[in-house]
Amino acid sequence: MNRNIKLTIAYDGSEFCGWQRQENGRSIQGVIEQALEKMHGKAVNLTGSGRTDAGVHAVGQAANFYTDIDSIPADRFTPALNSLLEHDVRILESSEVDSNFHARFSAKARTYRYQFLYHAGANFGYNPPLPHENRCNITLQRFPRLDLLNAYGRIILGETDCTIFAGAGDTSKSKNRFIYSSHFFIENGRLIFEICANAFLRNMVRSVAGTFLHYEEKDTSPDELGRIITSGQRSLAGTSLPPHGLFLWKVEY
Repeated sequence: MNRNIKLTIAYDGSEFCGWQRQENGRSIQGVIEQALEKMHGKAVNLTGSGRTDAGVHAVGQAANFYTDIDSIPADRFTPALNSLLEHDVRILESSEVDSNFHARFSAKARTYRYQFLYHAGANFGYNPPLPHENRCNITLQRFPRLDLLNAYGRIILGETDCTIFAGAGDTSKSKNRFIYSSHFFIENGRLIFEICANAFLRNMVRSVAGTFLHYEEKDTSPDELGRIITSGQRSLAGTSLPPHGLFLWKVEY
């Protein structure tokens, strides 16, 4: 009987067209499936917890596949696959799971993080980011008000109509999502925005972060922003942020 193997995956999304397999582009799903095909001698389908856009990174993407190879213990798929993958994709963990486990549909919550570098003139000095940091952080020209940003974050907690944050082409039947946490904090000299929800709309995290920073700069009150979000008018959302500072941080089952 085929075993169901769950993978925890990290990747630098800079050189990828996204998670989903593409005919004319390099995808994370595609390169891992190529490695699995080399191991199995046939095509193997890999199912991810969700699709990340081009340029988005991960330290906790989850995926699963079925294998008919009996000779490899589940945990040894980690080094076996890593020996076949390029430097910008790493398997962090592999384990056998129940045959009914599905990386996408079994997921209970997903956590994303945005990472920001910042400077603000005389208050913080000017420390330009190192070249490699530009691949995985967004640089802010000023330091925003954390108290106001976190007041915004509380607006969307619980079950929320996220229509205003839905990217073009989102086909979800319902735009309601349950948001468990949404907050900003400082960690290792970076400003972090972390959001956890049961699921996300297309480009939703990029839109939420961009909207919060946009209205914080305008010093908009939380009550007013709440009314804007409730309106569902996409035109009132802030500009969606670029993908390169965004990480799929964790998937919970």
